[in-house]
Amino acid sequence: MTIDAHQHFWISAESKQPWRGPEHGSLVRDFTPDDLRGLTAELGVDGTVLVESEDGPHENDRLARWSAEPPVAGVVGWLPLTDPEAARAEWRRMALPRLVGVRCLVGREPLDWLRRGDVRDLFGELAGADLSWDVVPLDRAQCAEVVALAEAVPDLRVVVDHLARPPLDGADRAAWEENIALLAAAPGIAIKFSVGLDVLTRWSWQPDQLADVGRVVLDAFGPERVMIATNWPVCELAADYRTVWRDQVALLERLLPSTADRDRVLDGTAREWYRLDRERP
Repeated sequence: MTIDAHQHFWISAESKQPWRGPEHGSLVRDFTPDDLRGLTAELGVDGTVLVESEDGPHENDRLARWSAEPPVAGVVGWLPLTDPEAARAEWRRMALPRLVGVRCLVGREPLDWLRRGDVRDLFGELAGADLSWDVVPLDRAQCAEVVALAEAVPDLRVVVDHLARPPLDGADRAAWEENIALLAAAPGIAIKFSVGLDVLTRWSWQPDQLADVGRVVLDAFGPERVMIATNWPVCELAADYRTVWRDQVALLERLLPSTADRDRVLDGTAREWYRLDRERP
């Protein structure tokens, strides 16, 4: 069994996506389940985690339309987490099938709002509802705030997306390794073996470089807290879905001689952290 733990759908005319710039012209088109279904079937991907790509209630409405369509196994929806009362209202309203987690886009903004008591109470409620929190910390300060929240709300399952911005494009390698060690020391944090927009915009697809940072992450987190993910269609900035998936699977075969360890990264970690086997509305 295999799970692609991070992918997106969008209708270009409906999605403003403020993160999208002139250099991302190849992403200015529709990406729907029909575009992905044949690829996952061909590659033996049994399911995916569909993740929000734009903040706002309209995004949850779109995700709801797609949530029951193969290959989707779970959905990470949007909540305005900086405003707990508004988040609770949207949580009640959105009626999103297969909801397994939430996130909001944070970019490079300070995450000091995670220290607020009302915000931590909200995260406690999310944990009590068996929902995880996805986040993409990009620097030391953001990583420290994520760890502090994980320690304050120990029942919360935190999923760090996109290898916490690895230095594949020449960024500070030592600083990234320190961030990985900091995040991995918190047992409530898992990480996705995927690459985010910031890096993909500047980096050409090079599997050997990805293997190098993957080894660091696997050593720090262990297979039980790492999950494979493509970040499709954003990954198309560097390589097509077939290439990304096949190369990542091949890298895992190099880095993890144990079949059991590979199975964790390919399937078990995502199933456990997102509770994909739990009965949901």
